[in-house]
Amino acid sequence: MKNIIIGIFLLLSASLTQAQTPNYYRNPDKIYLDSKSGHNGDFSWQMYKADEIKDPAEKISRPGYQSGEWMPAIVPGTVLNSLVHNKVYPEPYYGLNNKLDKDIIPDLAKVGREFYTYWFRTEFNIPESYKDKIVWLQVDGINYRAEIWVNGQLLSCMSGMFRQDYINITDYAQVGKANALAIKVYPVDVPGTIKPKRWGAVGEFHNGGDGNIGLNTTMLMSVGWDFTFNDGIRDRNTGIWKNISLYATDKAVLRNPFIKSDLAKPGYDLSRQTVSVEVTNPTQQKVKCLIKGEIVGENISFSKEIEMFRGERKEVTFTADEFPQLIIKNPRLWWPLFKGKPELYELKMTALVDGKISDEVKTRFGIREITSDQNTPDQSRQFYVNGKKVFIRGTNWIPEGMLRTSDERTYAELRYTKQSSINLIRMWGGGIAESDYFFQLCDEMGFLVWQEFWMTGDTKHPHDADLYLSNVEATVKRLRNHPSLAYYVSSNESTEMPGAKDLIMKLDGTRGYQMQSECDGVHDGSPYKQVNPMQHYENTASERGSRVDGFNPEYGAPTIPTVETLREVMDEKDLWPINKEVWDYHDGGGFHLMTSMYTDLTNNYGTSSSIEEFVAKGQLVGAMNSKSIWEVWNYNKFDYGDRYASGLLFWYHNCPVRQVCARMWDYSLEPTASLYHTQNALAPLHPQFDYLKNTVSVYNDYYRSFKGYKVTAEVYDIKSKKVWAKSQAVDLPEDGVANDVFVIDFPANISQVHFIKLYLYDDKGKLVSDNFYWRSNDKYEGSKTLTGPTSSGFESLADLKEVALKVKSGVSKKEDWQVMELSIQNPSSSIAFFVQLQYIDQNGKPVRPSFYSDNFFSLLPGESKKVVVETALKNLPEKGQFIVKGWNVKSQDVKVVFAR
Repeated sequence: MKNIIIGIFLLLSASLTQAQTPNYYRNPDKIYLDSKSGHNGDFSWQMYKADEIKDPAEKISRPGYQSGEWMPAIVPGTVLNSLVHNKVYPEPYYGLNNKLDKDIIPDLAKVGREFYTYWFRTEFNIPESYKDKIVWLQVDGINYRAEIWVNGQLLSCMSGMFRQDYINITDYAQVGKANALAIKVYPVDVPGTIKPKRWGAVGEFHNGGDGNIGLNTTMLMSVGWDFTFNDGIRDRNTGIWKNISLYATDKAVLRNPFIKSDLAKPGYDLSRQTVSVEVTNPTQQKVKCLIKGEIVGENISFSKEIEMFRGERKEVTFTADEFPQLIIKNPRLWWPLFKGKPELYELKMTALVDGKISDEVKTRFGIREITSDQNTPDQSRQFYVNGKKVFIRGTNWIPEGMLRTSDERTYAELRYTKQSSINLIRMWGGGIAESDYFFQLCDEMGFLVWQEFWMTGDTKHPHDADLYLSNVEATVKRLRNHPSLAYYVSSNESTEMPGAKDLIMKLDGTRGYQMQSECDGVHDGSPYKQVNPMQHYENTASERGSRVDGFNPEYGAPTIPTVETLREVMDEKDLWPINKEVWDYHDGGGFHLMTSMYTDLTNNYGTSSSIEEFVAKGQLVGAMNSKSIWEVWNYNKFDYGDRYASGLLFWYHNCPVRQVCARMWDYSLEPTASLYHTQNALAPLHPQFDYLKNTVSVYNDYYRSFKGYKVTAEVYDIKSKKVWAKSQAVDLPEDGVANDVFVIDFPANISQVHFIKLYLYDDKGKLVSDNFYWRSNDKYEGSKTLTGPTSSGFESLADLKEVALKVKSGVSKKEDWQVMELSIQNPSSSIAFFVQLQYIDQNGKPVRPSFYSDNFFSLLPGESKKVVVETALKNLPEKGQFIVKGWNVKSQDVKVVFAR
């Protein structure tokens, strides 16, 4: 395989900051005490092992405490994050560093809770503007228990991973002077072990170790799971994992605003709003206040006077019956991806005492109705938005394994998700409740979100039911205004905590609920690992029976990462020849079959002589995995025969740790071929080929029909000669599929490997969508084999003639982004197969994240393609170059002209 190298010596400054969607929920009026951004650079966090400190907490938490031996701490972050940062322990995601029997990083279950119990402390100034006000310390999340000390005083004890705490520090705060905050953080009560439990589903991999991690209300996958490290995370993610901030109010405090919209049916042209907000009087005397509300920019305001006793908290509600202005005619509706615009409104609530603003909160919301039912032929669950059916082409979201995340990482992963055209994200029950910024982006991008609440069938249920329910309450209150939040589910493959449903319905009541992920019209999942891609078409990929009918919550297959990423996972000596111990460790103990079946399928493209060649061929396997899964679901959309398909949630599409079994992108945020072949398969108008039936179909995801369209298929042999073609008119039903429009009749003497190009034209002859396939003549010989036109007999791809591509480029700046526009033409008489673009720095490392409009594509003779690559100016290297790789591409230098 050869490369085209485009030399680029970037003249744009690398010091400029990245522009991305701002975090609406990061309040500019608050002082954030985090070690990454700081406040005027006047504080930093430190940490020290608690059982090695002889000083009392009162002394540790006072300003000026001499903490010379303490080490720098990452906040938000975890104990292990900071220990790795300080080089106490090596990077857990590399090689076998995290492997339990190597005993490199101590495990909580072995060394005891005291080992990972740490003090965190920082000092900060409270501005003069806070004088004569009530000063609050807001703690958004600590895992798992904590003592919170301010200026020598114990002011709060927190428990559970998903609760917020609002601490009144007024009596102890020193305005205009130095203040000290010290937090003693304890690990989970019961860490659990990786020892397999004696109970669980028959034949299942017993995830979650002995199951005892579930006795806590925490991130259950931290003990170990088959799709990540079986050994789990050594400290079980002990730490201050979310933000800590300061702010000031007067005598009336507002929290948890909530707005409900009741849409009139069937027209959805009138919406009645109900607004509520919690008001607290933190003072020692009675308070009268005016609570005002405004839907910003809509000329809608409302208000109510209230009176509160000392320490009282009450919920103030405004209904459309009391305030007719809360009735909105012809509202701008929020819609998911491809169904309409995800319209958003803003609610602002203000508390006034004696005519002055005491506190103010704001939130975004969307006007929409999300429902579901089982009124389908097989009682499978069907989702609706604003009264219209939505075919779910969704995914499962896995959090970063050590909670090493940021707004930038969240943005990148969700931007990739939108590019893939996914429309629903399931927050799997072994993970976490994600950040406000995560849900903000889901609102803006048009994703539906299915939220589960930290219980699984692989682990025991929380010992402290009240603690668990308080975490559920805090999470629902935090998330319930987000229009993207579509569905509540108590657990993954288990039962619910008694009282959970009643609590959730009381706090919200605007969304559906089910007890667990495999009930009420949602069947069990699988497969999760590599199978023969022909089994996707045959619907035999799972030993449990048909997976395509109904609603499937978990079905997926892996894709190998790029070679540059694999070099960040392990030593070169372990990459090639493949060291099975190391590779399997980074494959959940070999769970996804990367060193067995995936390797065998990759070798069906010809035996490799290097890791570079093996990975390049492995991308073809991953692309075939993704395209075949998604296109099978497209074909079976809604009603087909005596069954019904309402949705698929891909298992899973983002990586929690560095792995050899990536999905659409790997841990480093480097996309794989899977992203772009999923993007193609999930295009809203899409022609597709069935490898089992040899038929051409056309998918439509829009709420409108299309008449007078034309679909064309062309077949090319290994010499890039067109040997067959057919066109046929097609009408596309609204939100439906035109199945089996025609059959491709492959010539009897066609070459062993050949190619298929599909085109979809509109009623004016304009190209709407296209698709490209490679296929072999090998026969599919059943699910116990690795044969078939998707799977074997591709060795003769080596016979493709070498191609020299023509590449033109231009660079411009758009706000805080560098925008590279590439025009790539194949002037030869041979197909340019599986072309990959890659933007690398002066050290040969890919510049991440960089967002490519397309990649891993093929070009027919004479065909050209325009690709846009966007990179934040903040992430630009000193020097960089674009590499255009291809299966059969000849290298050449191409100059780049920069736009100033």
